[in-house]
Amino acid sequence: MRLPFKREERELRQAAAVRYGATDVESVTAAPGTQALIQIIPRLLGPSRVAVLGPTYAEHAVAWRREGHEVYEVESLDETARADVMVVVNPNNPTGRVIPVAALSQMAQALAERGGLLIVDEAFMDVLDPSASMIRALPPATLVLRSFGKMYGLAGLRLGFAVADRPMAARLRNLLGPWALSGPAIVIGRTALTDDVWLEQARRRLSLDVQRLDAMLAEAGCQVLGGTALFRLVAHPFAQEIGDKLEHHGVLVRRFSPEPTWLRFGIPGSETAWLRLKEALASNLPFRASDSPIPGCT
Repeated sequence: MRLPFKREERELRQAAAVRYGATDVESVTAAPGTQALIQIIPRLLGPSRVAVLGPTYAEHAVAWRREGHEVYEVESLDETARADVMVVVNPNNPTGRVIPVAALSQMAQALAERGGLLIVDEAFMDVLDPSASMIRALPPATLVLRSFGKMYGLAGLRLGFAVADRPMAARLRNLLGPWALSGPAIVIGRTALTDDVWLEQARRRLSLDVQRLDAMLAEAGCQVLGGTALFRLVAHPFAQEIGDKLEHHGVLVRRFSPEPTWLRFGIPGSETAWLRLKEALASNLPFRASDSPIPGCT
């Protein structure tokens, strides 16, 4: 019934700093979802050459192009010599690729020397060991994004964070303006981020769930290409047909127009959802990879 107090928003940022390993609460910006940050970060810089390590979450390239920057996709960090800005999703969505902190730190140093910026989107980092994050030893010229909704299953709450040096963090907060977060988002976010027991239990559960899902997908004739403990990427020669059939059973999967044989599956959230997915895959999908050979599909 009232607007959030500044101290409450700061308490949320402090909880995020502790959870993610930031040493300075003033380096943390809280936003109404990571997507909001992705859209305003391109406004921090003048016209730039932006390299996006792909294939990955498409909204990064969209946001930079919208603000007039030159954007191109690269397949490795070795292809970024002419970039002013480098965008890396780590672990990657949808492949699950993880780039070591040492390699990213080296890239950050090179960008810092030419006045550039490294952006690391760690939306799915919560399921990995904290040492895989850039935040604990944040290099210069680096901005790291963290998503709240993915790990905590509260996408509709709209809460995300950016960690950068103090001047850049202050600019981000200024662009977001006052009262960017709702009171419920602040209270729920602070409570969840300080709950060590829940997080550890969730990580253990997800590690078992992902094994269960991989086995189910393999039984359906899919090749598991990668992913994280929060999603799995598979290949199947009849991926589009499978996607259509799953939709008829109320199961939505992510499709990829550049890679029509790919599908991304989330982790079912309840035993009922597990059963529905199993029945849809086993009983209503007459597509088997043996009908059209793709390496790795059986």
